[in-house]
Amino acid sequence: MKNLRKFAAGTIAAVLAFSMAACGSSSASSDGGNASTGKSITVDQKSAKATSLADFGTMDDLVKAAEKEGALNVIALPHDWSNYGEVISTFKKKYPKIKITELNPNASSKEELDAAKTNKGTDAAPDVFDVGQSIAATSTDAFAPYKVQAWDKIPAESKDANGAYYADYTGIMSIGWNKDKYGEIKSINDLLDPKFAGTVALNGKPAEAGAAFNGYLMINQLAGGDIKNLQPGLDFFKKLKDAGNLTTVDVTNGTIDSGQTGVVMDWTYNQASYKKELKSKGVNWEYKTFPKAQVVSYYNQAINVDAPHPAAARLWEEYLYTAEAQNLWFKGGANPVLLDSMKQDGTVDQATLKDAITIEGKPVSYTNDDATRITDWLQNNWDKTIGN
Repeated sequence: MKNLRKFAAGTIAAVLAFSMAACGSSSASSDGGNASTGKSITVDQKSAKATSLADFGTMDDLVKAAEKEGALNVIALPHDWSNYGEVISTFKKKYPKIKITELNPNASSKEELDAAKTNKGTDAAPDVFDVGQSIAATSTDAFAPYKVQAWDKIPAESKDANGAYYADYTGIMSIGWNKDKYGEIKSINDLLDPKFAGTVALNGKPAEAGAAFNGYLMINQLAGGDIKNLQPGLDFFKKLKDAGNLTTVDVTNGTIDSGQTGVVMDWTYNQASYKKELKSKGVNWEYKTFPKAQVVSYYNQAINVDAPHPAAARLWEEYLYTAEAQNLWFKGGANPVLLDSMKQDGTVDQATLKDAITIEGKPVSYTNDDATRITDWLQNNWDKTIGN
């Protein structure tokens, strides 16, 4: 199933606000939180104000407090997105006394915050968030500061100094394709070959969808551009269109299965999901990144300041920043924020590391101001050059 999470219409100030993915999980609030569905709840203020494990005492004390609450509400976590299905199931096995309710798995980052506002003061509000950088940076009042035990291992540039939010994982923008059908792809110029007629997909408009936005930046880098010079990318997509190879259909597993989209630009963790699912159908789906065009964009964890289950929320965060959980994200095709640290201390899963695509050198990244500027440029140039 195609991940719809965090693909949002509008400007990339909105796309980043929603940021970058639906697949099966129950939902207590499938509309993203437009109507309160819960009961009023009184929370333990000691847990709600805890800013580190020390405020509980020991890990056993935190576990006891969380188990007393007996529940945890997560939101916007599709099971096939960065291997969240296994992350959730492993947490359940580890803490069976805590019932996890999975709210709207396809929610955008903005919708996560909306659900918290709508359901504030009830047991239906999300306890924790997994949001894009723009929402994280502009929503700190909605977050309860908490520094996990692994805090010092998280790079300074990847966290709020006060503990309001902290990076968890990123994908790397990549090109994926049916290798049995098309052979090797060594450079973007290979995509101009007639054998790719009508099958090369950017996965949406770059000013309207996060994956397409970042896919554009990858191609722009490979075409000789950079964050400040965007024209080379547009020139390449014009060549791709003129060659008859560019398609603007929305990518789904169905379009990949049928061959309608034989080449897809997407995050590595989505490519890993495609590869796993397509393998069972006899399709050899290959994907790769390019060293000088490794576009990244980290997601961020945060705790709802009005979390109905504040101890369970903090236990969830502690779990996510263990080597066990970080390795599960890694297994799902993401690069977890503690990857370098785990390499150094020997806790990284070596089998995953052997075959994983990891960040090499300095990746391509951008600020929120960059994103707004780039979006404005794309809005003014994409349609008139490429068409609707």
